[in-house]
Amino acid sequence: MNHQSPPLASLPIGVFDSGVGGLSILREIRRQLPREDLVYLADTHNLPYGPRSLAEVFGFSRAITGFFLELPVKMVVVACNTASAASLKQLRLLFPAIPFVGMEPAVKPAAHDSQTGKVGVLATAATFQGELYESVVERFAREVKVIQQPCPGLADFIEANAPAYPGIEQILHPWLAPLLAAGIDHLVLACTHYSLVKEEIQRLVGPGVKVIDPSPAIARRVGQVLAERGELAPAGGKTLFLATGAPAAFAAAAGAILGEKVLAQSAAPAFPPGSLDKSS
Repeated sequence: MNHQSPPLASLPIGVFDSGVGGLSILREIRRQLPREDLVYLADTHNLPYGPRSLAEVFGFSRAITGFFLELPVKMVVVACNTASAASLKQLRLLFPAIPFVGMEPAVKPAAHDSQTGKVGVLATAATFQGELYESVVERFAREVKVIQQPCPGLADFIEANAPAYPGIEQILHPWLAPLLAAGIDHLVLACTHYSLVKEEIQRLVGPGVKVIDPSPAIARRVGQVLAERGELAPAGGKTLFLATGAPAAFAAAAGAILGEKVLAQSAAPAFPPGSLDKSS
């Protein structure tokens, strides 16, 4: 039987994050690749990922990937810097038949374009602890000073207050002020949640600092990988939203962020034993 495109091309792309942060990636994939069907899974039962151990987050990521492959999907986008730091390398080894696109902190373009030789990075503590971040800095930022700024609780705040984010300036100021005082001219957003408040961050740092949102580059990479594999969708454009906890609450927040009516179904990937205990 002849098909104009491979069967895989019509399968959706799986995208996951702990909550609404990955919607910044989803929105850009939709803009650049409007014919692709998407499945977005928010692991809201286990959010936030940032304070958890890398081993725990890897367990969540592995289970979600297994869940996606059962659907099935043709690609997995790890739309979370913490999950990418914790699991991207291992996921590629465990599931070699499926392509993965993950979040790599955009230190390379920041270091390349910096005039002051100083760039700032906003991320979760877990992202800074991962091999991926260390590797990126080692490879691309030897000639500049990279100033790390963990933002504990910021992803939680964004998750709970979308899309208005009341009081966000007061929350951001103590993290941004030391970076500005240090003389940075580029600021890397290394958490997908932070991309949702890029405009607020840009307003606070002013025109002299370029704020780098990775979403467009990640969406371009998705398109490149699918094109290389001959798996770009011939038609489509639908999105299925799933949440592991409180799907109605997630749907309300996602709808406000995306500016559309969102319905989310409940999903239950087979997480590792004990991983659903938030006190762990």
